[in-house]
Amino acid sequence: MCPVPGETTQPVENPVVAVVGATGGLGSAISRELARRGARLVLTGRDPARLQELSEALPGSASAVLDLHDPDAGDLLVASATAAFGRLDVLVNAAGIVAFGTLADTPDIVIEELFLTNVVGPLWLLRRCLPLLQASQGTVVQLSAVVAEQPLPGMAAYSATKAALSAADAALARELRRVGVRVLDVRPPHTNTGLHERPLHGSPPRLSEGLDPQEVARVIADALAEPKRHQLAAADFGTTSSTAPTSTSSQSTSSQSTSGQSTEGAPHE
Repeated sequence: MCPVPGETTQPVENPVVAVVGATGGLGSAISRELARRGARLVLTGRDPARLQELSEALPGSASAVLDLHDPDAGDLLVASATAAFGRLDVLVNAAGIVAFGTLADTPDIVIEELFLTNVVGPLWLLRRCLPLLQASQGTVVQLSAVVAEQPLPGMAAYSATKAALSAADAALARELRRVGVRVLDVRPPHTNTGLHERPLHGSPPRLSEGLDPQEVARVIADALAEPKRHQLAAADFGTTSSTAPTSTSSQSTSSQSTSGQSTEGAPHE
């Protein structure tokens, strides 16, 4: 069983959970952990081949190829969840991208892409999913990052997107409580998803050793069973080691094309 109670509801047996960015490093770990606990999954991602591979590894799951850049992506997710299971109990947003470098060296299009993928897209998606979540008295899980708490030089734009998402979560936690929907803002420390090695722009600083994605997924899944829990801060992941880079020098060496980057499984530095 994977209980996901709201503050006024009973635990849901075998809840329907949509994982956005399910094929990313952390998204896939969350998907596998929730499946192990009995959740019925709706998996989403941008890469059809990777999505099919994950779906085959998690029998009984539904899937939908969608892009957070599309304002109507949420409509597709709603249709998929409704067709497969008739409901949606939990929406997990594990999608995102990262970029490094000083603000002066960061192209406008990179800043725009960061905000579109990490902030605007998730809010578009949530708007479309709210009627289903309200009907089930469900839960929204937003994957922010430790930089929402500890913004870092050389990561100003990325830090700003995660702080913006966390600010939205704080407001939504109060706003959606009125309609019975819980919001869980999750800010894990640096996690070994591998995406920091494929940034949208720039080069990553030297990072301290990251957490195991499966362990992070376990903490998140445990938090779903705590009806009054609305936040998982970096400290809640049981690490006392520094979450900051060991060096703050982020050189903007070779800028990578935005068109070739995945929006799945953001690294949580």
